Amino acid sequence: MVQEQNEQYGAGVDKALVRQSFNRAANQYDAHAVLQREVATRMLSRLAYIRHQPSVVLDAGCGTGFGVQGLRTQYPDATLLALDLAEAMLKQACPPRPFWHKWRRSATFPVCGDLDCLPLPPASVNMIWSSLALQWSNDLRISFAELRRVLTPGGLLMFATFGSDTLKELRSAFARVDTQMHVNHFIDMHDMGDWLMQAGFSAPVMDMEFITLTYPDLRAMLHDLKAIGAHNVMQGRSAGLMGRARWQALESAMESFRRAGQLPLTYEVVYGHAWVADVRPDVKVQTVQWHRRVMS
Repeated sequence: MVQEQNEQYGAGVDKALVRQSFNRAANQYDAHAVLQREVATRMLSRLAYIRHQPSVVLDAGCGTGFGVQGLRTQYPDATLLALDLAEAMLKQACPPRPFWHKWRRSATFPVCGDLDCLPLPPASVNMIWSSLALQWSNDLRISFAELRRVLTPGGLLMFATFGSDTLKELRSAFARVDTQMHVNHFIDMHDMGDWLMQAGFSAPVMDMEFITLTYPDLRAMLHDLKAIGAHNVMQGRSAGLMGRARWQALESAMESFRRAGQLPLTYEVVYGHAWVADVRPDVKVQTVQWHRRVMS
């Protein structure tokens, strides 16, 4: 599956580089994650319209823990699992607690793991909430299958990720400079809906919106992307430094998008939610005792 998707979209995600990028970005991430907080806030507001009272909630791709805090407010009695690929992010999301905290029913536990291979038992969580993390998957079909695997019957998946028009201005500008891969690839919303059904989810609901951030110049734009660990992490990316001539060509190409004195950068934010059918004969529901491991 990964090979098929790589052929369609050009390359796969370099997970080692993703982990490295977010470990490096952890300390400065919150100062730059304006879009990430806004999308998470909009996702959290949608929970008010969903009738679901999970006892175990997985935040898949928790980052520094903004969503964890919102989920704790929404589900005060639930056990929360905060999963991220980067351990430095988990340390921000789940700071050390008193030793007795691990026996609380409503504890929060850090889990270091990959969305493409979740380190969780089948049918062990009632709800998965994932805000702007699935775009780092190597193959969403694998990730959706994994998310379904760990959900109980009647469980809910709720996510936001980036669609195919994300960073379209930057991608277009780079295309005028050379033929190298400089911008990550993102998946079309309609493919996501199809793949949810193939993974066994019921009645997926998808919608999207465009959010545009603006910058005074190209340097500020690229600095912001790097500060949140969101620079190019695709296999086959251009590894060389950009010389002065290419940089000036890129700046010139980006200037064609300038409006009202600012350079725009568009994000297509795709929202989705889907349920697992109440009857799942293929798995047995797991009752899991979670124990907090304090990371050094």
